[in-house]
Amino acid sequence: MMYLASQSPRRQAILNDLQVKFELLLPEPFENPELLEAALPQESSKDYVLRVTLLKLQAAVERLNRQALPWVPILCADTTVALTKNGKEMILGKPHDAKEALSMLELLNDKCHVVHTAIAIQITQDQAAEYVINSSKVYFANNSTQKLKSYVATSEPLGKAGAYAIQGLGSCLIEKIEGSHSAIMGLPIFETSSLLEKAGIGFILCP
Repeated sequence: MMYLASQSPRRQAILNDLQVKFELLLPEPFENPELLEAALPQESSKDYVLRVTLLKLQAAVERLNRQALPWVPILCADTTVALTKNGKEMILGKPHDAKEALSMLELLNDKCHVVHTAIAIQITQDQAAEYVINSSKVYFANNSTQKLKSYVATSEPLGKAGAYAIQGLGSCLIEKIEGSHSAIMGLPIFETSSLLEKAGIGFILCP
């Protein structure tokens, strides 16, 4: 048994596929997780995704203590999309509207970008969190503007880092990947299973 401190249905689905027993430990109404997602000046995308993940994990620990819930390990993850343009790295978050989604997709189109997913687990309250980062490359095809607009019209890009979902229709825009498909979805299965084993949490291959 563990807690998952994430609202992502994709992460929940992956844990269900692994047959992990978990309960959600979601933000309370007065919490604003988006405040934790602001990037710092000159911060690399890899440093950013780890910092945000650990901040979200810390917030989840405090939430558990406020609610006086029984202690079990807490898992948290965050995913970010980064594109290097003219020698400068850009972190692409979640688009606020269709116009911003299309702008992001046009930036990614016919280029390679990196997706970093950090995953962290707090096994006990008195020890440091265990964490790992997966970095995968995604290559967008040279998609027509109309195809990008049609994708935005499905509303799938909204609420997705980088304005696409590789597990959905967004895969139509992608020529190839180098790395972990599940990590690009939001939870790298190999790294997650390693952390689960370390925490003594059972899953389908390690009951």
